[in-house]
Amino acid sequence: MSASSSPDASVSVVLTADLHARPAGQVTRAVSGYDAQVRLVVDDRVADARSVLAVMGLGAVAGQTVTVTGEGSQAEAAVDAVAEVLKAAADSAGAQGSQAIA
Repeated sequence: MSASSSPDASVSVVLTADLHARPAGQVTRAVSGYDAQVRLVVDDRVADARSVLAVMGLGAVAGQTVTVTGEGSQAEAAVDAVAEVLKAAADSAGAQGSQAIA
């Protein structure tokens, strides 16, 4: 994505849980089936959503906003899929935390 081009799709998600290894892997799997270049942006850091290490390297924590952008023929679907993974990962992290206490 060049500085002068704009994404074909973009959505922002406020994290309710940290973006660690499990959700990073889920993000990577979510974009693998789409013909789109998807990036996650946190503050001034950008990561290719196809790279688990890059996604984890964002260091995104609960309360931060992650902007998911995409370009390509399936950008909108890919961005939506990643946003859903981020939302679901936060929900499952809360459920796992309550199970661990029980």
